[in-house]
Amino acid sequence: MRADKENNYNFNSTAVLPDGQGGFTPCPALLTEDELIRLLRIPEISKARNYHNVIAHLKRYHGLPCIHICRQPLYPLEVVVQWVRERMQ
Repeated sequence: MRADKENNYNFNSTAVLPDGQGGFTPCPALLTEDELIRLLRIPEISKARNYHNVIAHLKRYHGLPCIHICRQPLYPLEVVVQWVRERMQ
């Protein structure tokens, strides 16, 4: 069985994000950096004080996919999901 099924990871285009209050909100096709931080659950697993530095590290050293629109980094959900799956294998 694949790792994403064993661990109940359900990365797909209908993903949801934790809302910080115990609930979830629908996940857009293009994620902002804050949404990506919540999706990857960085506050739960990182001891970093600045979670944006964690994202910068992932982009620089691990090839986290990103596009820029109006100078703002956006992360296509489907491409990020594929990036995560590649690292799980």
